[in-house]
Amino acid sequence: MGSDRTTKRYELNELAQAADAIRAGAIIAFPTETVYGLGANAFDSEAIAGIFKAKGRPQDNPLIVHVSNATMLHQVASHVPDVAQSLIDRFWPGPLTLLLPKSERIPSSVTAGLPTVAVRMPSDPVAIEFIRLADVPLVAPSANLSGRPSGTTWQAVAEDLDGKIDGIVCGPATQIGLESTVLDVLHDPPRILRHGAIDIAMLRHALPGIIDASQTIATDQQHAPASPGMKHRHYQPKASVRICSMAEQGADSTMKSGNRGWIGIHRPDQANDYVVVVKCNNIEDYASRLFETFRMMDHRGIDIIDCEAVPLEGIGMAIMDRLKRASLKS
Repeated sequence: MGSDRTTKRYELNELAQAADAIRAGAIIAFPTETVYGLGANAFDSEAIAGIFKAKGRPQDNPLIVHVSNATMLHQVASHVPDVAQSLIDRFWPGPLTLLLPKSERIPSSVTAGLPTVAVRMPSDPVAIEFIRLADVPLVAPSANLSGRPSGTTWQAVAEDLDGKIDGIVCGPATQIGLESTVLDVLHDPPRILRHGAIDIAMLRHALPGIIDASQTIATDQQHAPASPGMKHRHYQPKASVRICSMAEQGADSTMKSGNRGWIGIHRPDQANDYVVVVKCNNIEDYASRLFETFRMMDHRGIDIIDCEAVPLEGIGMAIMDRLKRASLKS
């Protein structure tokens, strides 16, 4: 596959063709329940290298491998500990990624040289069918340029990656809108490395003693992070992102400069100070619309995006994690 690519649009009735292309070494974006993933054969080192190139992704940022059945799981992981199997039985298919010992078949480029591999089984029917038809596990990082908001529609994928990848499965917008929870079950006690829709309360109900290690951002440039999203800047629009409580919004006169946008589950009291106001129906709606709103506001020329802070519970922990990383300065 060349570097200047014609990015084919695959309709949902053309999944088999897209799967054939994957087996031939192509890089194909496809929908999952979380965000769109950038898929390639997890055993194909050349295709995997193409993903890093297309995204501009640092080589020390490991990839998540997506499987559609237990056979694929055992091709990817050298073994599955009992604690992992109990979580698989409860939460798969779904937005939970588990860190497991990698098999020898997985190239070191997938894991950034680490002996562990991150694996999940998506619940989205298009994703599951696509992986099944490909008949190989797929690496599938978020389908966007590295550091940018993840793509939650095929149009967002095309905006970032048209001409850089071989194809896009043009499915519906994603449901959850934030990446999967990542859990390291090889430590005792198990630890959350990234928050998602499977929240810490749900995990502790299944496995008491789980700890939150998501704020352990690697700073040592000699070592790769254990999970995607722990080290490098992520989720950032062109606009500056600012996290605001309802009490803070509009209270400081210095916050009123520039073209500002708002997103939250409440309408701001100072709504007239904003060029764009996005009021979400509930916290799940907030999560699902966050990244697409970032992109929309960039298109509208917004300079500053004020994002409503939410309680650190349920998917609110994932929202606040993404907002924190999106608001980091260079």
